[in-house]
Amino acid sequence: MSKLILTNEVSGLGSAGDVVEVKDGFARNYLLPRGFAVLWSKGGEKQIESIKAARDARALATVEEAQALKAALEAKPVRLVIKAGVGGRLFGAVKTGDVVAAVSAAGLGELDKRKVAFVNPIRITGDHLATVRLHGDTIATITLQVVGKK
Repeated sequence: MSKLILTNEVSGLGSAGDVVEVKDGFARNYLLPRGFAVLWSKGGEKQIESIKAARDARALATVEEAQALKAALEAKPVRLVIKAGVGGRLFGAVKTGDVVAAVSAAGLGELDKRKVAFVNPIRITGDHLATVRLHGDTIATITLQVVGKK
């Protein structure tokens, strides 16, 4: 078992700044190469405070704010204009940063791109769904209208 400090949120494992113990192979093959965690050490304990401070600064302050943002996000679809080819196929796929920029441009609020997730990669125009983890168990489902531009 390896003792690690998470630097990013990992679903089912923990949030940034948490100290976790995982199997060696999971740490060596997944968490460490992708930069999701660093090895725990006495000196690393100092990093935990700064990681948690940065996480708290990005997080929404209260559950009420999260519920208000959830209601705003789910009230109307967000329009994404992305370069597309024949038949509505996109050049590449919609990225989480594209969704964050579209939500911000629509005046619905600021999101963290690491909290946005897709059920399936979006590679064609049309209506699609994305989920955003806002605060704890508060998850908003956004309807995305992907429109192609030439």
